[in-house]
Amino acid sequence: MGVCTAFSLAERGVQVTLVEKGAICSGASHGNAGWIFPSHSVPIPGPGVIRKSAGWLLDPESPLYIKPRASLSLARWLLRFARACNETAMRRTTALRRELSTLSLARFEKLAALPGLECGFKQLGLLIVCATKEGLAQAHEELELLEALGGKGERFTAEAVRERIPVVAPDLAGGVFLPNDAHVTPGDFVRGLAAELDRRGVTLLTGTEVLDLEWSRRSGPRLQTTRGELGADELVLATGAWTPSLARRVGIRVPIESAKGYSITVRRPEVFGELPVILSEAKVGVTPMGQLLRFAGTLELAGLDLSVNLRRVRALDRAVRHLLPGLPETEHVETWRGLRPLTPDDLPIIGRPDGTTGLVLATGHGMSGVSQGPITGELVAQLLCGEPSAVDLAPFSPDRF
Repeated sequence: MGVCTAFSLAERGVQVTLVEKGAICSGASHGNAGWIFPSHSVPIPGPGVIRKSAGWLLDPESPLYIKPRASLSLARWLLRFARACNETAMRRTTALRRELSTLSLARFEKLAALPGLECGFKQLGLLIVCATKEGLAQAHEELELLEALGGKGERFTAEAVRERIPVVAPDLAGGVFLPNDAHVTPGDFVRGLAAELDRRGVTLLTGTEVLDLEWSRRSGPRLQTTRGELGADELVLATGAWTPSLARRVGIRVPIESAKGYSITVRRPEVFGELPVILSEAKVGVTPMGQLLRFAGTLELAGLDLSVNLRRVRALDRAVRHLLPGLPETEHVETWRGLRPLTPDDLPIIGRPDGTTGLVLATGHGMSGVSQGPITGELVAQLLCGEPSAVDLAPFSPDRF
């Protein structure tokens, strides 16, 4: 969100400083699946989700795990999440998420064409692989919703799936192919766009931790950092999972939970092509990234905890080996974890909190940060520059909670 917003503002001639706690792309942007998925926009909350996932919640190896802890903010978040688990909310949210990702995809095409920005952008589609009849029925339901919104996809038999992905298990139920989706190597995209910002004269303050946020009507926003005090006419808080603690300094409550995800990156074997795959029941994404192959998945609500739960890493690896048994062992490159900022309705927070000036939030994108990043940068730039908004920002308002 930071580099995309800074780029959209710099394009408009705005003087921008990007403040980053660590190195560029040292957080959630580095190790994720890298998908741009307007066709796969169903949110996490939906009808039946509470019932279906009840057996997962306390299982440390399940796709969705909530680490037991005494937290009033987590309890409030879970209540809001439960309220969003209905058909009406799910359909509305799917349409909104699809709109954001569709606009982002068009923006990605322009950004990927920038000279020197080698980010592995490819629009090859996305294949949902279903091991069970129940999983396939759910994928067909998602496709029907997509078609009702004007999208398209193809229903694949098990044989058609094997033609595209020869290493899959022999006892599959089938799949769904979504031809319009795309993917990038996320770390290359974020670092490449930051390098372009540097060339355009944007100030990049890396290794700069924000210690405190102050705001008043008289002085506007001010940051106390490990490299001194910074003032600005406008502050865009694009701080992901760390947004609640910073926003609280100026009296703003932001309902975001840290959703920890894991990925395993290996050398891509020749038998696996360039088509991204989601293993439906295991909730695992498999993304080719040049010479690499990344397995990404799991959602763990454990607070601001960056420790590595090896049980979850091993469960991720087992799910891949079970559903892709023909995948040969190759060099292990990286095991990664990162915190994604998840709102209870799975919609991002984009806008100016009521009663404030000089402050805009761009956060809460959950597991759709790459997919929604470029359009978020555009929407924030349009807001700050007084331009008409490409979409209605009301559904993404910080005040909707």
